[in-house]
Amino acid sequence: MLRRGLVAGPDFEYFQRRYFTPAEVAQHNQLEDLWVSYLGNVYDLTPLAQEYKGDLLLKPIVEVAGQDISHWFDPDTGDIRKHIDPLTGCLRYRTPWGRFLHVPPQLPRSDWANDFGKPWWQGSRYEVGRLSAKTRTIRIINTLTSQEHTLEVGALESLWEILHRYLPYNAHAASYTWKYEGKNLNMDDTLEDNGIWDEEEELDSLDVDSTHHTPALLLYFNDDLTEL
Repeated sequence: MLRRGLVAGPDFEYFQRRYFTPAEVAQHNQLEDLWVSYLGNVYDLTPLAQEYKGDLLLKPIVEVAGQDISHWFDPDTGDIRKHIDPLTGCLRYRTPWGRFLHVPPQLPRSDWANDFGKPWWQGSRYEVGRLSAKTRTIRIINTLTSQEHTLEVGALESLWEILHRYLPYNAHAASYTWKYEGKNLNMDDTLEDNGIWDEEEELDSLDVDSTHHTPALLLYFNDDLTEL
């Protein structure tokens, strides 16, 4: 860990996110900024979209920009789902939404170029992180300024990762001691590891509005102005 002011933590200049929420993926829903998620991972397909811009086979991918497309895939193989083609009797990719990039045509064609190497869905070249299967809502209260912000975070994110999410609201976030119910938080651990339990399902079962019971993390300013 590098020393950041009075708080020991990662060097955010080179920090790389591990988790993204479905809401974050949904923001990347344009041809010029195209993300999708599938089988638990998040992929930035913007370079692919730019490379094949104008190609009709790109259309099915653009139409699902910002969405989870796990239903396209066989979870056991990680490959596109397959079926027996009723026309040829051969095993081929199942694409009811329309054939897309790197999927071979139904019948042999002279204009089919298969010199692209691995199909775009194989390998990790476009992978940017994991999709948060479970998200939580928290409040972060700056006790120095009384400012409060509500964030949606991944349940498996460490407090350092949550701090990174909070930086747009407070560039000096690493200059604060983070506490919950009077106890210092371990920034290397998750919310639950710090004893901040997810009670949403229990509250819902009791017909209690969980939005009125959002846990609040309190930030106490240290004598330092670390800007990340």
